[in-house]
Amino acid sequence: MYAKCGHLADARRLFDEMPERNVVSWSALICGYADAGMHSAAMEIFRLALEEAVPVNDFTVSCILRVCAAATLFELGAQVHARSIKTALNASPFVGSSLVSLYSKCGLVECAYQVFGEAPERNLGIWNAGLNASAQHGHTTAAFQRFMDMQNAGFRPNSITFLSLITACSHAGLVDEGKRYFSLMKEYRIEPQAEHYAAMVDLLGRVGRISEALGLIESMPMEPPEYVWGALLMACRMFKDADAAAIAAKRLFETGSRSSGAHMLLSSTYAAAGRHMDAALARKAMRDAGVRKETGLSWLEAAGEVHTFVSNCRRHPRSNEIYNVLEKVGEKMEAAGYVADTSAVVKDVDKDEKQATMRYHSERLAIGLGLLIVPEGVPIRVMKNLRVCDDCHNAVKYLSKCTGRIVILRDNRRFHRFEDGVCSCGDFW
Repeated sequence: MYAKCGHLADARRLFDEMPERNVVSWSALICGYADAGMHSAAMEIFRLALEEAVPVNDFTVSCILRVCAAATLFELGAQVHARSIKTALNASPFVGSSLVSLYSKCGLVECAYQVFGEAPERNLGIWNAGLNASAQHGHTTAAFQRFMDMQNAGFRPNSITFLSLITACSHAGLVDEGKRYFSLMKEYRIEPQAEHYAAMVDLLGRVGRISEALGLIESMPMEPPEYVWGALLMACRMFKDADAAAIAAKRLFETGSRSSGAHMLLSSTYAAAGRHMDAALARKAMRDAGVRKETGLSWLEAAGEVHTFVSNCRRHPRSNEIYNVLEKVGEKMEAAGYVADTSAVVKDVDKDEKQATMRYHSERLAIGLGLLIVPEGVPIRVMKNLRVCDDCHNAVKYLSKCTGRIVILRDNRRFHRFEDGVCSCGDFW
């Protein structure tokens, strides 16, 4: 009860005081921590359960897999998968859907498809997980086919199904198809929620139909939450529409949001549009409001260890090697035609300093380490907590071509698979 209500300190105290514990009490605490986003605590309890030989069930395994997926801990998740096979829990559709989500969120969509294909029993959850994996990785045709197969198997779509379908359309810039699925919800008597409107705003915004996206927001039957305005603001940044960005940011701030990302998007939109004075004023407004910029983090998991980076960081023990390999690859990239895009750098400094500021963004440092420690033929998988900037996205395309390496980068927008100079997102993100 305490865990479900979010009172996790009380739940843990009661758990510690229990003279006897069973799988239900262990699972309740693990899932309570998982739902609260307390990943380390959930994994700690799970490890204790294994040490005490608690016979965990499919609910427990599903919860810990959700933790691994949220934290993009592929290696730990793979170990849990192996254990579930030994105990036959992998046959559970609840575990199956969590496994599909795990591999998808860790950038291993082929593994997600394999788990889905081998599932002995499918419920709506695993169908949705498979459809969402296709959507998130830009496999739009596969997502549409999955939807048809699901219906043919006798499953009725729900709101999650349609959110994934609209997301698939958004990632491919398919406006007409997205509108069709949005309208189809009514035929199934499913009322679009704020997240569906946000996905439609994202879809319209990605193809530059910003006025139409704004009109859709104004037509919403509920008060648009922060993330709906955030989707519009992101579109304004993509198309350097500073006037619309100002409107979106104003409405977003009126929701009471203290998101540093919104302030930074507004500032970078002004900078990209050449309005550097407005960009500086937006940054000043952010400081005056007491909002601190969220630190951009990128991380790479290898050999059971997670390596985390921030921009221009030299704290990693192999920093000298990382910077050296990036310098060498950078020379090849420039010879191949790469030119740094410094348009969004707000600082009033010369071109060389702007390029130096961007050259060692956190994702590039993580990729640099990947070039050193990830074996040839194995994709370099990097995760980032913020949207990858335009210049880094372009740079990684060149890097993949010049090194012959596959780079899978997950930012807070979508998955990017870079191979031979091309990104799977088709430059829609």
